[in-house]
Amino acid sequence: MSVAAAPQAQAAGGAQRTVRRLIVYVLLFALVAIGATGLSGLVSRLLEAGTALASDDVAGLARSLAFTLIGGPLAALLWWAVWKRLDDQAERSSVAWGLYLAAMYTVSLITFSSALLATALQLIDGDWTPSDFATGLVWAGVWAWHRWMWRHAAKRPVRLATVPIVVGSVYGLVIGVGGAVNALGSLLDTAIRGSADQVSVGQPWWDSPLKALLWAIAGGAIWWWHWIRDDTRRLKSGLANVALVVVGILGAGVLTLGGIGTTLFVLLRLAFDRTNPMGELLDPLGEAIASAAIGALVWYYHRRIAAGRPHDTRQAATLVTSGVGLVAAATGIGIIVNSLLATLSGPLAGADTRTLFLGGISALVVGGPVWWLVWKPVAPVAEADMASTGRRVYLIAVFGLSAIVALVALLVVGYGIFEFALDSASAGSLVEKIRVPLGLLVATALVAGYHFSVWRRDRAVVGAMAPVLGRRISRVFLVTGAGTEAQTQAIEDATGASVTVWLRADAGEEPGTAPDAARLAAALDGVIGKRVLVITGPGDRLDVIPLAD
Repeated sequence: MSVAAAPQAQAAGGAQRTVRRLIVYVLLFALVAIGATGLSGLVSRLLEAGTALASDDVAGLARSLAFTLIGGPLAALLWWAVWKRLDDQAERSSVAWGLYLAAMYTVSLITFSSALLATALQLIDGDWTPSDFATGLVWAGVWAWHRWMWRHAAKRPVRLATVPIVVGSVYGLVIGVGGAVNALGSLLDTAIRGSADQVSVGQPWWDSPLKALLWAIAGGAIWWWHWIRDDTRRLKSGLANVALVVVGILGAGVLTLGGIGTTLFVLLRLAFDRTNPMGELLDPLGEAIASAAIGALVWYYHRRIAAGRPHDTRQAATLVTSGVGLVAAATGIGIIVNSLLATLSGPLAGADTRTLFLGGISALVVGGPVWWLVWKPVAPVAEADMASTGRRVYLIAVFGLSAIVALVALLVVGYGIFEFALDSASAGSLVEKIRVPLGLLVATALVAGYHFSVWRRDRAVVGAMAPVLGRRISRVFLVTGAGTEAQTQAIEDATGASVTVWLRADAGEEPGTAPDAARLAAALDGVIGKRVLVITGPGDRLDVIPLAD
């Protein structure tokens, strides 16, 4: 083979291996799911006491037998072939293996936990559905099997290795928080409004809180298993940081501010707007208080976790918190303008003005202080923060989205004005036609104008400080085979940059041979470039290479 043809042959071989792995793991995923579905059906029939095995559903029994006796053995044979191939380091390092394990781990976890929870809820109601229990039992076995493979010392995936536990912790947190909010909200609702509603429909007052508490316990157990036992809380990978910011900060922030805003709205209506029956006014209060309390705990906990993460993650947590407050404040401004314009309309159109106004006040009072305290609009901003990618993306995103919404609102306002001018027989006043889009236009125009001015100021400062800021390292790519956690922490302490770890395929060094923190800091001292490649090994070798933008 010629020298020129060798790279082409290597590329063709790599493509063939990729396609082969993709097909094999898709088939394995499908066969495992088919076998588990069939076995669930058979176990369900065995649990139906006093019922003939075939019953009247011959087609269902035939399907379960086919899935189990054909799909199951095929899945076992294919898995055995895949398992033997995983002795090869290249197979373990493939994305397909890590992706398959993460996907099946997640699917089996969600399936068995939701099925077993459904069974428990049915038992509370005095009911029993064997199919749910059988599904939970079988898929729990699938989850345990894939967890064993994920923990296997010699064949666990190299790439995407932390995805299962990150997804598991997020799933547990979401259903746990949802169950806790519903349980506490139901108890508070019963305490606030009494149990008359529950008794009237034949349900005891404790039925709804008990069921929600079951979801909270199950979600908390799943979260604890992955977050604490598997130590997901110490992961600093890209996915772990994104999950922390999106779920623990953004999601909890929305839950908290939504609960506080709704609580304030109900209290303001009780004080100034009792146009509706008392039961209707108090209806959202219990859930709102529960959302605010549970959300605040989750928010505070994850903000403390984020404080120990790299600079980019800490900044992302700050920016999404600012964004949540900004959206709430802008919504409040738009509603207030809408309600004030409604007072200029006729009595019929302005009947709900007070309720609208109180809703806008609630949103503004809750969102405005959060945005002010987090964004700090009057405080000086460090030049390095002005140059950060996260801040620039945030400013551009807020300005762009606000400008788009403002443009749409302006078109709607224009349409209303022209329709009113051209149609003399149109019902209603001009203000009534345009007050909703006009309130939205005012709020989004203020947001877009402010963030555009901040972006222009940052750009001017960054342009003047470009030679100095170019020296700051924002991201480090670490290629190593040992001591990844210690090296990552040393690089973060020395530079404040985010670290992405790539494992060497030829690693044969012992953990003790990894460079120490002092040596890494000395090697990075004086390096110029936003992105830097750090290669450690083999042995005590250490290379630091600045990368082009």
